Amino acid sequence: MEQIRVGVIGLGAIGERLIHGFNANKHTTVQAVVDTDKERAAKMADKLGGINWYDSHNKMLAEEDLDLVYVAVPPKYHHAVTMDVIEKGIHVLCEKPLANSVEEAKEMFEKAEQAGIIHAMNFPLNYSSPANTFDQLIKEGYIGQLRKLELSMNFPNWPRLWQQNDWVAGREQGGFVLEVGVHFIQLTQRIFGSITHLNSRLELPKDTTRCETGVIASLALANGAPILINGMSQIAGTERIAYTAYGTEGTLSLIDWGKLEGGKLGEEIHSIENEKEETSTLIDHVVAAIAGRESHLYTFKDGYEAQTILEKLRDK
Repeated sequence: MEQIRVGVIGLGAIGERLIHGFNANKHTTVQAVVDTDKERAAKMADKLGGINWYDSHNKMLAEEDLDLVYVAVPPKYHHAVTMDVIEKGIHVLCEKPLANSVEEAKEMFEKAEQAGIIHAMNFPLNYSSPANTFDQLIKEGYIGQLRKLELSMNFPNWPRLWQQNDWVAGREQGGFVLEVGVHFIQLTQRIFGSITHLNSRLELPKDTTRCETGVIASLALANGAPILINGMSQIAGTERIAYTAYGTEGTLSLIDWGKLEGGKLGEEIHSIENEKEETSTLIDHVVAAIAGRESHLYTFKDGYEAQTILEKLRDK
């Protein structure tokens, strides 16, 4: 197949990470990059072999012949930038969360569907061996009937030391509920089905521009099984994220994105080996979708459904 020409909008830590993924795929070529920081854009373009760079996404969309655009700007700008891409009829991959409100997310999903383009979200857990083994074990009945889901998030520093910037620390479009919680909300919807928000409380600093430092939330699955979310930042210790399913026959946890732990009733909790090898990446599936082959993408519909829960969790 011909090379898929990619434009990347937003060159922060996450955007740069996926650029490496495009470079590693033999079917994709990053043709142009955009960042409002001209120096950063020029430096990345030079690193990629002297490709074209822009400080305006609309200028890139007007001047470049692209097959796919990856939107990696801060969430506040996802709607405006992605709608411009959709208007051009170009396939689009968007960072999470999909938007900065339920209304924005709904419009993005509906417009992308109407345009008939490939639209996908960067929800990398869906392509990780530990998360997929978790899903497989749940479906095989490892824990029996689900009694409770629990998501625990502890961050000594938020933002983390590697992602220090104003928007990740801000209340408008940042915070760990949005940045980290979204992955597990979406994973829950994928594995267990729809979620209903019951109640939640944020711990907020006195500075009204700063994001939450704590969250306690109660939600439920369609069958009534409870979901508890408990998160804190600016605390002692090390970062730890634990996603745990408690059942009538055992317990299963996904720890720190990549480790599985579990045990049957009467057993100690122990490490569990991944049963599935990682064979394909998000970019592999985007390539397959563009080529008209079978693929497994998590679309703007999935992003919109996660957004409906996110906005209730962060409702001030």
